[in-house]
Amino acid sequence: MEFTYTPKGVCSRSITIKLTDENIIEDISFYGGCNGNLKGISSLVKGMKIHDVIDKLEGITCGFKQTSCPAQLAEALKQIISQKGE
Repeated sequence: MEFTYTPKGVCSRSITIKLTDENIIEDISFYGGCNGNLKGISSLVKGMKIHDVIDKLEGITCGFKQTSCPAQLAEALKQIISQKGE
């Protein structure tokens, strides 16, 4: 399954998430934002379960912002879980 999320309050403009049927992350692409850092995050979370990624990333801030691209990824994953009714 593939999902697209529009982050709020960060530099990235879009996050595309591909999941297996078992809610394992297959691939993540950020559009906009800090290219190298976001590629690194995407690589690190591949193969992880959604809930594990949320636990690691939610609440992270970036500089003076109240959120970050990793925290917005966690928000996207929470929204996916909600949409799937889990």
